[in-house]
Amino acid sequence: MGNPGCASAVTSRLVCAVSSLNLIIFDCDSTLSSIEGIDELGRVKGPGIFRQVEAMTNEAMDGKIAVEAVFGRRLEIIRPTRAEVEAVGRRYIETIEPTARATISGLVARGWTPMIISGGFRPAIRPLADLLGIARVEAVDLFFDAAGAYRGFDEKYPTTRSGGKPEVIQQLRAELKPARVVMVGDGVSDLETKPVVDLFVGFGRYVVREKVRAGAGKFIVSLDGLNSLL
Repeated sequence: MGNPGCASAVTSRLVCAVSSLNLIIFDCDSTLSSIEGIDELGRVKGPGIFRQVEAMTNEAMDGKIAVEAVFGRRLEIIRPTRAEVEAVGRRYIETIEPTARATISGLVARGWTPMIISGGFRPAIRPLADLLGIARVEAVDLFFDAAGAYRGFDEKYPTTRSGGKPEVIQQLRAELKPARVVMVGDGVSDLETKPVVDLFVGFGRYVVREKVRAGAGKFIVSLDGLNSLL
């Protein structure tokens, strides 16, 4: 007997394929890698700018100020070049979370589809995603002129503001209709996704944010801790 909710055998197969999709979504900075990409871009410009940018990043990730209050300001202070962004991409790979590759490979083998949702920058994150076998990266695009000088960012992208990651996940739910969605991350912007996912897993290998630990459905300090949760 066919699926009573399907109009045909073909439709049944399509519905079942969609409804069996399980998404495991990762933050990037201080989760898949030990670094914060924006801070590394600031570091290139000297210790004074680095300290200024790092302080703004920590305030936003701890939930003390809104992401949108610092997002554009940090980039205007730094004005990163294309080459500097590419260097941070290499740095992400050098500082990869030590269990990330094996964990993600194992989850894929068990039927999970990995993605990245980040308030970081797509061109810097893409090489790390490729290494991890993650096809889809939801992150902020940067714009450069022909010489590689900075000329702006995608100001309309959701993760440039508070509440942006839940908005992206809602869009993914509408598009992909997954059976289950799990989010893993270290910051308050990740914790904001808790109402729209089936499980929010707080991450604390590199930094433990008390608000995140207190609010998380589960809390781990190594990505391979996901093996016993999922």
